[in-house]
Amino acid sequence: MTEKTISLPLNRRHFILGASAALFAPSVSVFADDVPVSLDGYRVLTAGKTTASLLGKDSSATPVWAYNGTNPGPVIRVKQGEKVKVRLINKLDQPTSIHWHGIRIDNAMDGVTGLTQEPVKPGESFEYEFIAPDAGTYWYHTHNRSWEQLARGLYGMLIVEEPDASKYRDLNLVLDDWRLSKDGSIEEQSMGELHDWAHGGRLGNVLTVNGQPGPVFDVTTGEQLRLRIVNVANSRIMKLNIADHDPWLIALDGHPVTPRKLKKGDLVLGPAQRVDLVVDAKLKSGTKSPIQFVSDRQKIDIATINYVTGELATPAVFTRPSGLPVSMPHSGFNLEAAKTVDLNMIGGAMGNMDRAMLGGKMLDWRQLVKAKRVWAFNGIAGDLDKPLVQVRKGETVRIDIINDTAFPHAMHLHGHHFTVVTRNNMSVAGRVWRDTELVYPDEKVSFAFLADNPGKWLFHCHMIEHQAGGMMTWIDVA
Repeated sequence: MTEKTISLPLNRRHFILGASAALFAPSVSVFADDVPVSLDGYRVLTAGKTTASLLGKDSSATPVWAYNGTNPGPVIRVKQGEKVKVRLINKLDQPTSIHWHGIRIDNAMDGVTGLTQEPVKPGESFEYEFIAPDAGTYWYHTHNRSWEQLARGLYGMLIVEEPDASKYRDLNLVLDDWRLSKDGSIEEQSMGELHDWAHGGRLGNVLTVNGQPGPVFDVTTGEQLRLRIVNVANSRIMKLNIADHDPWLIALDGHPVTPRKLKKGDLVLGPAQRVDLVVDAKLKSGTKSPIQFVSDRQKIDIATINYVTGELATPAVFTRPSGLPVSMPHSGFNLEAAKTVDLNMIGGAMGNMDRAMLGGKMLDWRQLVKAKRVWAFNGIAGDLDKPLVQVRKGETVRIDIINDTAFPHAMHLHGHHFTVVTRNNMSVAGRVWRDTELVYPDEKVSFAFLADNPGKWLFHCHMIEHQAGGMMTWIDVA
């Protein structure tokens, strides 16, 4: 498949500031599970207002919304099969919720307001309890007014560890872009702007890694590193380059793949997607090597791998990484007997949608624009009254998607993981399991999954403004 890209408005001045700030930035430590635990055994996440140094410590702090006063929120690290108990306390002025992205969770704990739970009102709390069945790299984020609350910083990483301790050292990278004003504050006037909703979504002008411009990661020659990378941006597709190294891909969206060395241009993350890479720290002490964001016009250093003085007493033996253990069962997956459903994406700027159903009525384009519903699935502009399809538990489902729009879409399925079986009518070799997949303009992509988790499961574009503008439906697993 030929990769398609779109031109994105990045503010070079801020990136220059970010790069210079990196020269003086403190080294970033490995994240730990530092969430406070209540006496009754719940990890406590408090959603509230705080500030973050998104432009560097010498610049004005940016007011953000965050969990436990940090951006990103604290990493939650659990063992595979562990029961996770989290109490969300809402100290915002808006209702909110938490979605546990990528986890095959009990439906009542999925965090989708209006579908699986009522939003948590200001001053109130909600207790999430679920088993983390699959090892891998996941994340958590708000799922109420996501187009605003995600853009203000309500997200964090969730790491489910394999039963055996990894031989790699984790480096966690949470990538975000922010739309900031000249004074360093979040540009609020454009939030909910119809132009963004009908185009590529809310694209920022400042990139951060772990809430910082240009952080520095200290490593020692002879280490093997596991880079866990998550794209939490509202809408930006991130194309990256790990300079001076030959990273091996070992997992996508938390799930193991046959290890392969990445080629130039292979490292592309749509919104909500994750990758796990193994990087051999082979360079000499004193070397500084950039991690870069790549656009059509330039490469921008967004973080630095810094080789500190000295070497490991017993350096790692650098060989092809061994594959991670597969934890998600697919014994009932039967593509030949799959129930097939069509999903046609229409709408947006430069689109061909002249009418769609909304609230049980057929509206013309002008009426849809007034209602801020500018996208549709199968001619329905985001209504959740009826599911896309209703299936029995244990059935295999195939969704044939046609992207009849001018923009890419990061399609995310809750509560399950799917495999892409065809792209543009060509079979896709192997079974790579994901929860989010990019579908580019004019593409035809077929997803298939085993419907083994009962409940009402949202299926939507994770370009969050596209979701808000109508690109959402749900699947009923009875």
